[in-house]
Amino acid sequence: MYQKIFLFLLGFGLTVIGFVYIISYLNLLTLGYNFLYYVNFIIRRIECLYSIIGLIIIYISININEGDAYELHL
Repeated sequence: MYQKIFLFLLGFGLTVIGFVYIISYLNLLTLGYNFLYYVNFIIRRIECLYSIIGLIIIYISININEGDAYELHL
């Protein structure tokens, strides 16, 4: 149970960090860069990839099966 909570919080933290950087890099659009340059820039930055890694960790933490904990015994 604690592993799921830890993984979820880790994934949530990485996702927040990644999306903060993605939003902060939106300032490049105001400097005259086009949207394709912006997308090309953020997919090459590791701090922006934290959002994708965090979402994957959240998905894994939600779908971890804890064995027989949810099995109905009659």
